[in-house]
Amino acid sequence: MQRILLLEDHPRLAALIMQAVAAAGIECDWLERLGPAWWALQGQEYSAILVDRGLPDGDGLQLVRRLRQVGNHVPCLLLTARDALHDRVEGLESGADDYLCKPFSMDELVARTRALLRRPPIRTELVPHFGDVRLDPARLLASCEDRSTNLPRGEFQIMLTLFKANGMPVSRRALEAAAWGQLEPVTPNALDVALHRLRKKLEILCSTVRITNQRGVGYAVNQLPLA
Repeated sequence: MQRILLLEDHPRLAALIMQAVAAAGIECDWLERLGPAWWALQGQEYSAILVDRGLPDGDGLQLVRRLRQVGNHVPCLLLTARDALHDRVEGLESGADDYLCKPFSMDELVARTRALLRRPPIRTELVPHFGDVRLDPARLLASCEDRSTNLPRGEFQIMLTLFKANGMPVSRRALEAAAWGQLEPVTPNALDVALHRLRKKLEILCSTVRITNQRGVGYAVNQLPLA
């Protein structure tokens, strides 16, 4: 049975969440503060963590950032009453895998948790690169010379898959599976949004690498010719 960590300071809500995930066959440990959660994650390997942002000893996003900085890529779902667009963007850019605004239904929480548990793990044994861009699996970074940018988990998996193909086209279905798992439902434009964001980040890095669409075949990375 898979085990997750819940970081939530409201006992009643925590009890409801634990009851819902238990009914779905998922074991759950519950903590209320960042400090104990950090130490729990050093001694226990969890399949995913659900993290409230508003905690007595700080923002749950601090924990997500710290985990990513040390190369821990346990899937993270943020739970928060902050529903502004910039809050969602901040959470995802900081390394969270998903974002659920309060109030939420327990059915949706369980579905999103299951989706996280189905995602393929990020493997860190290689330092892949293509052209002038290198990927850092330990920190989920893309870098070009002295510039770097963070990549949310899904975007990192898309870029990694394209780099491994080494210029050969990769189908939409394969990229969606790499980013969100084989069984997770994906909205029709999710991949298009992710690819748009990746193209913008390559421009920000001043890289010669580009992501191109080969109509009817898929997507590939290639390099701009040198001037």
